[in-house]
Amino acid sequence: MLVVNGVYKSYSRGGMFSSDRQQILRDVSFAYKQGECLGIIGESGSGKSTLGRLLLGIEKPERGTITLHGESVENRSSRRGRISAVFQDYTSSINPYFTVEQAILEPLIRKRNGREVNRSKIERLLCQVGLSASFCAKYPHELSGGQIQRVCIARAIATESSCILLDEAISSLDGSVQMQVLQLLKDLKDTFQLGYLFITHDIQAAAYLCDRVLFLRSGQIEEIVDIAQLRNVQSPYAQKLIRMMMN
Repeated sequence: MLVVNGVYKSYSRGGMFSSDRQQILRDVSFAYKQGECLGIIGESGSGKSTLGRLLLGIEKPERGTITLHGESVENRSSRRGRISAVFQDYTSSINPYFTVEQAILEPLIRKRNGREVNRSKIERLLCQVGLSASFCAKYPHELSGGQIQRVCIARAIATESSCILLDEAISSLDGSVQMQVLQLLKDLKDTFQLGYLFITHDIQAAAYLCDRVLFLRSGQIEEIVDIAQLRNVQSPYAQKLIRMMMN
């Protein structure tokens, strides 16, 4: 279980030595249940991507704690093999000089401390995300956006993490490709009992994939609700986002 307790985060407005700071997150607390898909929804500037970086241990909170199975996510060993990520900018997620095989091998080799990985595992991972073994030898520039994102998802599941953080992972894709990737994520969740932290501004995508949604506004949690109760939200902000979805 991932537990976020009383987290605050701010950044300097005027450089490293400035005392003027912008508060991004304020007293954020919630618990993520293993195996669920929790949507983190908010408009641009709500703090959701900052929260994602904190959940991954990329940045540290100023106050509060984030623990994964009782250990701080700031400890790299506590995260390894337990949480992985797929980001919005798939073009910079993979080294352009790596083949698809090398890109998927990279996190596997780190996990196995340099020990050799059987190529059949790479081919199996590609098959699981709807790509053939022929993609092993291809480079990122030879792939479409949807294909690259599928490779990124294969990388994320390669280490057999129980939780994958998806930070606007479909927002750069065309509409029809978005739906294909959402269906892929749903199928993988059911097949491998995966859990997702699904960071998005797209409430329709969250409604399709998630079990619960957390509404984040100006760095604070407005409401957390089961997906079945989405139309019964109490927060005016959440109601506004749902109305925008329906228009």
